[in-house]
Amino acid sequence: MMPSVPLLEMRAISKTFPGVKALADVSFSAYGGEVHALMGENGAGKSTLMKILSGAYRADPGGEIRIEGRPVTIAGPLSGRKNGIAIIYQELALAPNLSVAENMFLGEELRRGVFIDRKAMAAAAAPVLARLDAPFSPATRVAELSIAECQLVEIARAVAQRSRILVMDEPTTSLSAHEAERLFAVIRQLKSEGIAVVYISHRMGEVYELADRVSVLRDGNFIGTLMRAEITAEKLVRMMVGRELSSFYTKAHRPAADRRVVLAVEGIGDGRRIRDCSFVVREGEVVGLSGLVGSGRTELARLVYGADHRTTGRVVLEGREIDVATPLAAIEAGIVYLTEDRKALGLFLDMTIRENATLSVIGADAFPGGFLNLAAARARAAAAIKALSIRAPSASVNVGTLSGGNQQKVLLARLLETKPKVLFLDEPTRGIDIGAKSEIYRLIDALARDGAAIVVISSELPEIVGICDRVLVMRDGTIGGEVIGSREAPITQESVMAVATGAPVREVA
Repeated sequence: MMPSVPLLEMRAISKTFPGVKALADVSFSAYGGEVHALMGENGAGKSTLMKILSGAYRADPGGEIRIEGRPVTIAGPLSGRKNGIAIIYQELALAPNLSVAENMFLGEELRRGVFIDRKAMAAAAAPVLARLDAPFSPATRVAELSIAECQLVEIARAVAQRSRILVMDEPTTSLSAHEAERLFAVIRQLKSEGIAVVYISHRMGEVYELADRVSVLRDGNFIGTLMRAEITAEKLVRMMVGRELSSFYTKAHRPAADRRVVLAVEGIGDGRRIRDCSFVVREGEVVGLSGLVGSGRTELARLVYGADHRTTGRVVLEGREIDVATPLAAIEAGIVYLTEDRKALGLFLDMTIRENATLSVIGADAFPGGFLNLAAARARAAAAIKALSIRAPSASVNVGTLSGGNQQKVLLARLLETKPKVLFLDEPTRGIDIGAKSEIYRLIDALARDGAAIVVISSELPEIVGICDRVLVMRDGTIGGEVIGSREAPITQESVMAVATGAPVREVA
């Protein structure tokens, strides 16, 4: 049973930027000892609301923030911390050259006279780290830690500062499944200690697992709150995007058994992880590549694409064996690969939309002598922005300023400029909001309708089931089976998981 008075209460919060009403009379509360999820598309106002809570933004006049029923004024980040509020952003704010203890007390160092008392900070940090079961010591340099461990340092800092309200913004974006489970255990522990956890995420599975309540924002407005027993995918989708879940996934029924084979992979392997994998992809077909984490999905795609060296097998494109020793050779043949890590491996965040979208064809557009054809680049970028509904003021803005969904569209635009015959899309909707996901699904369906052969790699089973015509399921570095759907007997999550785990499954033809 929840306390009668919320630990945090935000009443009628509004925020206006020049020409934009980012928040309109939004109210939000969080009780001690609960996880309250905050959901909504990019641009819905989640981050703005939390930045007002932290003191990074000042709300418009008329709203009110209460802590334990007491009105407070949060004039800046230091004021937010003094009121027991800590926010852990996606981009962690740690000093890698300092120790864990020094980061935990950064800005509030313990001193002996005028000198920083590192010994006292290490002694104070040790019980906090032990409480969180941290696998490192106060003396460990942050540069030596993994992303998950750095996140734990941020949590330890909040605990050391006696924060009672902890906001976590997309905390699992860069974590493996095992690391995410470890984080969930820490969150449950903090909840049991009476801390109010505000959890911002696009991932419904995490919300189902953790949240006691879910509140949804849309276009700067508060839409509603669901209690744990009321949470369903249908309700959340309707609240976030204003339409039913049935219209979310887009897949025309495409019986492909009699269609032309575009790509045939025969006995491919790398001598280590991937062994004797064979499959075909037909014209106008979307094939899912599923399996548990570590099953080899990405590794298989990288072998076909030439990003990694294969030791066995061959790749046949439109009936002709091709040599794909490098990604450039694959692209020139008509095979492209959308990486699962668009920021680190796909995009140049400090370059413009135009430069990113046209990078693959810049040589084809060049004038004799190698001079850049900027007019052609501008025309291509403008066409891509229109065709893919990329939301940006112009093609001249840096890609790093865009939302995750629009960044993904820019990367897709670059691939599509090469006129590919086969597309490997690795986690194409990772880290983007539900509205942008729907747009990506519509784009994949449109590409299939136009005859492209598409392979989608995804960790989200509803996504695989919702958009794919059939599913290849990997297990321990090989293709363990195939699940085929029909109009009368569609693919199910249960049938895919049965193959992934080695249980017997009846194929549906």
